[in-house]
Amino acid sequence: MGRIKHSIRFESSRCDGRRACLHVCPTQAIRIRDGKAVMLSEHCVDCGECLKVCTQNAIIPLTNSFVEFSKFKHNIALPSPVFYTQFGKRASPGMLLEALLEIGFDSYYDVSETCEATSMAVDLFLKDYSGPAPLITPYCPAVVRLLQRRFPDLADHLLPIDSPMEIAAREAKEKVSKETGLKVDEIGAIYLTPCPVKMLAIHNHPRKTKSNLDGAIAISDIYGPVHSALGKLADRRDEIEGRVKGISGIGVGWSRLDGLTRSISHETLVVSVMDFIIRTFEEIESGKLRDIALVECYACRIGCAGGILNAENPYVSRHRLREIQAKIGRRATLDRDEIAAKFNKGYFNVEQKLTTRPLRPLDEDLSTAIEMMNRREEMLAQLPGINCGVCGAPTCETFAEDVVLGHAEFTQCFAVQREELEKMLRQSLDFIERSRWEF
Repeated sequence: MGRIKHSIRFESSRCDGRRACLHVCPTQAIRIRDGKAVMLSEHCVDCGECLKVCTQNAIIPLTNSFVEFSKFKHNIALPSPVFYTQFGKRASPGMLLEALLEIGFDSYYDVSETCEATSMAVDLFLKDYSGPAPLITPYCPAVVRLLQRRFPDLADHLLPIDSPMEIAAREAKEKVSKETGLKVDEIGAIYLTPCPVKMLAIHNHPRKTKSNLDGAIAISDIYGPVHSALGKLADRRDEIEGRVKGISGIGVGWSRLDGLTRSISHETLVVSVMDFIIRTFEEIESGKLRDIALVECYACRIGCAGGILNAENPYVSRHRLREIQAKIGRRATLDRDEIAAKFNKGYFNVEQKLTTRPLRPLDEDLSTAIEMMNRREEMLAQLPGINCGVCGAPTCETFAEDVVLGHAEFTQCFAVQREELEKMLRQSLDFIERSRWEF
């Protein structure tokens, strides 16, 4: 099993050890050691909760910069649908797409239409599906990684329909190749992303040999250049609006938490935030929720509109999305029969089954692992159970496990230290009392 890749990096030189990240991590993947936060790579699912609360910029998102794509002869921008909600009322989708050309991209490809097509494909798949239920959406890479690590038995529940960004990248490259004569590998497809976790699906895709995308740039990183470009394009607004094709109201709805489930006709459940997703997965494992056809899951509370790499206030972004949909409508813009024909040919299918990477047991030897578990439980019984984090672990249970694994000392617990100090104090007082009477 190779080294686990991540979309965030901890920069210890900036960390002040205040423990905010320790307490918000839903998979208990952070420890404070020598006053600095460190990641337990095997447990991290890249949900980005730590990134949201770090005030010292000690947790760094690993996205690309524009200069990294200079190796390609033609670069295509593929904006996440949430991109259209970041620049206020005056910035129409058409103007924003044109602005991408102004800042250096050679062309753009609207992903919202592909989102609508994917919605139709999911609906068609569910119509004749008779396998394990409910199915789970694979469109948040943090959710997929959680399933890989913590819930490998649910691998067959993962919806086998590829993501809109992957399908759009494939279509965009084929289109540009046909128009320019360039080879596909000479064309760069760059996703404009609201969160760093999309990098996992690009550089370490769990169900594809190779992603159709070549990298991702944070929406917040290009916000300034795009905003400046919009000012330069103001005089050409009418010409641009008349030339640039409109976006899909259904597709742009994927920016919100229930964007997919709103556009399909089956029984669905929408879940966000890792703690609730974990609880839902536990219920699926125990055989519950079988009456649900599809569970749509996103790590961010309000979906991609709440991505950490967006520039806009997430609630303003969601409000802007409603305005866009009210203006362009939510009716289907694609021919369902054409999508059905593509679906029947496997056009939307993902390449492979999910490769799981279950968390390792305490020890590969079963008898040793059982012994370590017993030691952990005995140690846990001696701890205060207040989960204060002073020891550098998020809970008393994780601290006990760290001690058993040799990563921490039992005396790091402040309650244990206090008991030892009180014991020493009592012994000292007893000694003084005895000495006084003997004197």
